[in-house]
Amino acid sequence: MDLSPSVRSQFPVFGNGLAYLNAGTDGPISAAAARAGARELEREAREGRAGAHFERRRELGARLRELYASVLGCEPGELSLTSCTSEGLAQVIGGLDLASGDEILTSDEEHPGLLGALAAARELRGVRVRMVALTEIADAIDSRRTRLIACSHVGWMSGRLAPAELAEVDVPVLLDGAQGAGAIPVDVKALGCDAYAGAGQKWLCGPDGTGMLYVRAELRSRLRVERRGYANLAAPDDGLDAGVHADGRGLDTMSLSAETLACAAAGVEVLQAAGWPAVHAHACELAGRFAGLLAEQGRAVAPRNETTLVSFQSRDPEAEREELFEAGVIVRNIPGAPWLRASVGGWNDEDDLERLLAALNG
Repeated sequence: MDLSPSVRSQFPVFGNGLAYLNAGTDGPISAAAARAGARELEREAREGRAGAHFERRRELGARLRELYASVLGCEPGELSLTSCTSEGLAQVIGGLDLASGDEILTSDEEHPGLLGALAAARELRGVRVRMVALTEIADAIDSRRTRLIACSHVGWMSGRLAPAELAEVDVPVLLDGAQGAGAIPVDVKALGCDAYAGAGQKWLCGPDGTGMLYVRAELRSRLRVERRGYANLAAPDDGLDAGVHADGRGLDTMSLSAETLACAAAGVEVLQAAGWPAVHAHACELAGRFAGLLAEQGRAVAPRNETTLVSFQSRDPEAEREELFEAGVIVRNIPGAPWLRASVGGWNDEDDLERLLAALNG
């Protein structure tokens, strides 16, 4: 089933003649999502922001929590609303009682969003951070020192998957799901991870400033929540005696606007209505075909699994990215590596890939 025409028509960026292949950075915004955000702003301008406004924000937050939970395969009460993947990763790493002599095991292809939190643990608490190849991470645990594995579910550089063996290890596993949530099927229970941080603005086609965090109850009970405010307190009016929510709300970000929540929820609903299995299958199949065509044309493709990312060799990634942009094809380059990356979503079609291939050969 080629679902791209029905899905594609809901994203105005394609009506502007662009081949948009950059959801790994920011996904396209649907017309429905843009309208939903605009309606909330118009309501605020018309009615002001008083009691009813904050009740509306609570309703929208509850709806988005349900939608994100359905994407990750967890219960709404297990999920926290964040402002980005990086915030969720930092919440978990910063909340653990780690100290000098402890080790966090990670891979050698991680995004700065995770590396920043790891660097903070090393610099501020003396935690050792050890890097190994993503494919070898499950076998690299030091039983004496490793206290946490923190790595990508889908590698942002290559599109490679974390090994399934991570479900069986004896230390907590924190997955960076920025390139997983919405892109491929995700079931945090089947993955066996203890925490999973995802993005709302990438494959879920929401606005910047949105994300999610799943934390298994046992691990959540161990996390110190140092950042506390109205949004994550169970009874804010209790003043200094107020504690955080016992469920996922205890790790919520401090503030998300009504327009952000509405836009994010509508973005997920567009894809949900198309059917997640069809969205995932279409994107992965199209990405796989594209990787094959690149290889046939002599472009080296980064090692990858059945995901939606295709990174491939470029003579001059930044310059070639700009040349592609001038041709109406939107991709990104991987900093520090000789690769361009195409992010293939359920909204893309064969024409997008043919335009990219033609521009590469132009």
